Amino acid sequence: MQVVMELVLDQGPDSFCNFMESLMSIATPKHANIEVRNFYPALGQPFEFRPLEQDLQEVIDRVSRYPWHEMPDDGGWDYGTNLHFLKDLCSHWVNKFNWWDHQKKIDRFSHYTTPVDGIETHYIFERGSGPNPTPLLISHGWPGSVCEFLHIIERLAHPERFGGSVEDAFDVIAPSLPGFGFSARPSRPMGPRRMAAHLNKLMTEQLGYKAYMAQGGDWGGAICSWLGFDHPKHCQAIHINILTMRHGKGPQTPDELAWEQKFERDQLVEDGYRTIQSTRPQTLSYAMNDSPVGIAAWLVEKFRSWSDISNEDIESVYSKDELLFHVMIYVLTRTFNTASWIYYGRREEGGRILSSDNRRVEIPTACAIFPAEMLAWPPRTYVDRLYNVAQWTEMPRGGHFAALEQPDLLVDDIQRFISKIKSSAF
Repeated sequence: MQVVMELVLDQGPDSFCNFMESLMSIATPKHANIEVRNFYPALGQPFEFRPLEQDLQEVIDRVSRYPWHEMPDDGGWDYGTNLHFLKDLCSHWVNKFNWWDHQKKIDRFSHYTTPVDGIETHYIFERGSGPNPTPLLISHGWPGSVCEFLHIIERLAHPERFGGSVEDAFDVIAPSLPGFGFSARPSRPMGPRRMAAHLNKLMTEQLGYKAYMAQGGDWGGAICSWLGFDHPKHCQAIHINILTMRHGKGPQTPDELAWEQKFERDQLVEDGYRTIQSTRPQTLSYAMNDSPVGIAAWLVEKFRSWSDISNEDIESVYSKDELLFHVMIYVLTRTFNTASWIYYGRREEGGRILSSDNRRVEIPTACAIFPAEMLAWPPRTYVDRLYNVAQWTEMPRGGHFAALEQPDLLVDDIQRFISKIKSSAF
């Protein structure tokens, strides 16, 4: 006789262990063949983000009072955010943007918070379809938030609703990084390596998963790298759509040297924001916290320059409403300051070098290369010295914000990866 049990835990991972010890202690030979499926985690406290009407109105009032007469014509986007576009965006903000239309997108999913190392950490949890969904941690970056993933969570958790196979379903855990959005602020800057340790604790100690897969772009890609490097016992596969790490020995071949030289030239125009946020984030934040328009200008310029847009038109990819939704996450949660701390934290952790002794991430790694990614990927030979590359996909289109720009391509690649490695890694 086989007994199949499906458990939903409410008291933490220890209760599961205690339950299993008790169960096995009373098992007799005739019913000793016990299969336990769907070990679902103990979830934290339910969480709801719902801004006050007075806070929404205050934002609109401040935007409407912005002193445009002090601004010269910026001559396009060459010097930064285009004046005419920003004026149009702010006019839309004041006259047409409705936060509550976007609140519905947030409310479609279940939100929780739980303390991790004393920081109340927010996450979306969407239980996957079928008998054996793979736990998937997805991590965002800057200038994004967990709301980047609202387009892909359902597709990952319930592939059968979109013509896919239930065998590819995931339990999706999408946290707000500490200091970002709906999570509490750390007491001081945390870099991606500390963030990885933090999220591994969320997955294992708080949610009770023994093994999981991780995916990320931007800072999420760096966090995934550190999860695979420092926590391979639990994080058993990663999927990244950016390469932020560097090998200790640097480029070795002519192609790799050419890539590095071009990369450094291309990044000269991006180093301004990065240098400020990694050295003097507090000084910048005084101005930004006083100006929703300033925050919009700072963030929107990145959405334009880092995305795969057509004819220099940001609205070929993002509507004004979508841009303002992501800006408002920063404005309403007042997290511009602490979200920028991760740059400072990485500098304190030692920068981009993965390993001083030239070790690599040995767990299976999938690399999704989107052609307009602002951090251009190096040749495959370089990546192979950093990761155990199990899947390499060169995408036909898309840029830095893959989950927003090309959700179907991203989800398909993640599903293809889990189909390839699930039998061996999970």
